Amino acid sequence: MTERYDPTGRRAFLAGSTALGMGALAGCTGLIGGEDEEDDDENVFNQIGSGRAGRGEPGGTPMADLPALEGELHIYSGRNEFLVGTLISSLEDEYDDFEVTGPRYNDSSDLANQIAEEGAGTDADVFFTVDSAALGEIANEGMARTLSDNVLEMVPEEFRTDQWVGTSGRIRAIPYNSDAFSESDMPTSIDAYTDFDGDLGWAPTYGSCQSFVTAMRLLEGEEATREWLEGVVDNGIASYPDELAVCQAVADGEIDAGFTNHYYIQRVLEGSPDAPLETVFTEGDAGATFDVAGAAVIEGTDKPELAENFVRHLLSAEVQEYFAVETFEYPLIPEGEPVGDLPTTEELNVPDLDPAELSDLQPTLDLMRSVDGIDV
Repeated sequence: MTERYDPTGRRAFLAGSTALGMGALAGCTGLIGGEDEEDDDENVFNQIGSGRAGRGEPGGTPMADLPALEGELHIYSGRNEFLVGTLISSLEDEYDDFEVTGPRYNDSSDLANQIAEEGAGTDADVFFTVDSAALGEIANEGMARTLSDNVLEMVPEEFRTDQWVGTSGRIRAIPYNSDAFSESDMPTSIDAYTDFDGDLGWAPTYGSCQSFVTAMRLLEGEEATREWLEGVVDNGIASYPDELAVCQAVADGEIDAGFTNHYYIQRVLEGSPDAPLETVFTEGDAGATFDVAGAAVIEGTDKPELAENFVRHLLSAEVQEYFAVETFEYPLIPEGEPVGDLPTTEELNVPDLDPAELSDLQPTLDLMRSVDGIDV
């Protein structure tokens, strides 16, 4: 990918509405983490800056420059426990006087609904989730506090609103087998993959794949999306249970390319660094959809300073590096760098659409089910 991200155009796509969100992408983190995750008792910050993956000291604001976390905090987490449990316990280990009650893990939309229903009686102090649609929902319900400038200014404005701030991000990508194809062979338009001269794979039952199709439906219309779906099916696309399996199949030479979120590629490469697995991105279309995880401070919290300080810690140099090296997501602070040979967030050419609409999955599921050869 060579075209640079237009700072006057598409870069405003994440902050243009108080109802921002990509709810259906929540499923994309289901396989990050697992038995190979570090024990919750291990403080991962001891490894930050130690040269892991050839990386030096991370840029950004170190935790040592932030006020210490002190007190008890209730966190509702729409992020997978395997993914962030180690992070939260490491913050508790870092500060002797800090304790997280719970945290309460669940689906992000369920937690957002619970917070809205509980209203002023909610136990939640912070809502930390993979689903920006859910963040927009609690903001629209008046359940999210306006964040202080010293929190908001830690990330670029396209990754935040006044009521919530993005903490990490991911983009749709095309993993391909470099033994079979070179980078110049790979189309940079998603439409071109209906005629791709190779074996493709995807995970149509997976939430992030369905959101990608939703983005296409919104950008190009239902009929054009139907034609694309029929085209890749006619081209013999293979189905897999999840996007990690798609990436592994590409690395193994079982297929030549696929449609996934970018971090699954990095996860396969962590275990098999010499695998013939490379990444390309499409430009300005549904194949390049970008989403953020993020956090909000709940309006009724009786610990607003502690809650905001916790959110600031999620944007610290150490935690942003954690997201890069542990989950392979994009750090969102300007000084952060993703793992792998990836473009920066400023170089990504993302589509111009309203992310809030991506939570409307039912029309997409109806469309996919109407195409012969797709089982969702």
